[in-house]
Amino acid sequence: MKAARNIGRTALRLGVCGLLMFWILHSIFLNEGRLAWERQGHSWTELSGVGRWQAAWSRGPRELWHTLALADRGGLLLSLVFMGLTLVLGVLRWRMVLRVHGLDLSLGRATEISFVAHFFNSLLLGSSGGDLLRAYYAARGTHHKKTEAVATVVVDRLLGLFAMLVFACLMMVPNLSLLRAHKRLAALAGFILLMTAGCGLTIVLSFWGGVSRLWPRSRARLRKLPKGELLEQCVDACREFGRHPGFILRAMGISMLLTIVCVLQFLAVGSGLRLDMSPLALFVIVPMIICVSALPITPSGLGVRENLYVLMLAVPEINVPATQALSLSLLAYAGSLFWSLVGGVVYASLKERHHLTEVAQLDGARSD
Repeated sequence: MKAARNIGRTALRLGVCGLLMFWILHSIFLNEGRLAWERQGHSWTELSGVGRWQAAWSRGPRELWHTLALADRGGLLLSLVFMGLTLVLGVLRWRMVLRVHGLDLSLGRATEISFVAHFFNSLLLGSSGGDLLRAYYAARGTHHKKTEAVATVVVDRLLGLFAMLVFACLMMVPNLSLLRAHKRLAALAGFILLMTAGCGLTIVLSFWGGVSRLWPRSRARLRKLPKGELLEQCVDACREFGRHPGFILRAMGISMLLTIVCVLQFLAVGSGLRLDMSPLALFVIVPMIICVSALPITPSGLGVRENLYVLMLAVPEINVPATQALSLSLLAYAGSLFWSLVGGVVYASLKERHHLTEVAQLDGARSD
C-alpha cells in the first residue's frame, strides 16, 4: 500500500513536470514557427490550427538546437567551473555542520560522498536520494550519534535554502524599481518573502525552541507519535546548533558565497549564449527561481524552473527571447548533470571500498 502511494506521488510529479515542459516548449516552438513562416513571406493567420502545430514542431526544435549549438564553448566551460565550485562549497558547509556534533569527516571523504550524492540526485530526479545517501554515510561513521549525523544533512539543506532566500531578499532592494514595474516579478518576490519567513521560523524553532514554552505538553505528545522517541532525538540534535554562537553566521556566510557562485554560473552561460543581461537583475532573479524550483513540485524542479526563466527574463529591462531563456536554463542544468556524471564515476570506482553498494541497495528498496 505504501509502495503504491509512493509510485502514485512520483507519477503525479512526473506528470506535472511533463505538462510544464510541454507547455513551455510548445509556446516557444509556436513563436519560432510563426517567425520562420512569416520570413518566407506567408501569412500566419491563414494557417489552420493543425498547420500551426506542424510548423511549430518542425521548425521550433531546429531553432532551439541552433541556439544551443552556437553557444560559446569558453562561457560554457567557465559555467562548469562555477558549478563545480558550488559543490565544493557545499562540502565545506556540510563539514562545518558535522563538526557541531563532533563528527569529523575528512575533506576527501566528504567530497567523495557529496559528489556521489549529487549523482544520485540526478539519477533519481530529486534531492531525497542524495540526502538519503549522505545521511546513511554520516550515520555509518558513528556508533553513538547516528541521529545527530542524519540531522546534519537536514540542517545543511535548511541553512543553504535559508541563506539563498535571505540573499534574494537583500538583492530585492537594489532591484526594487524592476520588481515594482512587473507583476510577475513582484508576485515571485512576495512568494520568496513568505518562504523566507517560514524557513526562518523553522530554524528558530528547531535551533532554539519555543513551542514547549507555549504548549508545555508538546514534548509528551511528540513522544506519543509514531517513532516519537526518534523525533525527539532529532529535535534535541537540532538544539545543539543553537548552542554554538557564531555557527549560524559562518554557515550563512559560506552559503551566501555559494549563492553568488550560482549566479555567476548563469552569467557565464549567458555569456556563452551571447546574451546581454543585467547582472544586477540576475542576482535577484536566479536565487528566487532556484528557491522556488527547490519545492517538491516536480522532480528536480524540471518544468517549473524553465517556465520561470522564460517568464522572468522576458521583461523589457532584460528582454531575453524565450528560446534563449529556455537555452539558458537547460545549459545551466546540463552543467549540473556533468558533475553528476563525475559523481557517477566516483561511485563506480569507490562503491566497494566505502560500502556505497549498500547505499544503492537501500535506495532501491526505498523506491520499491
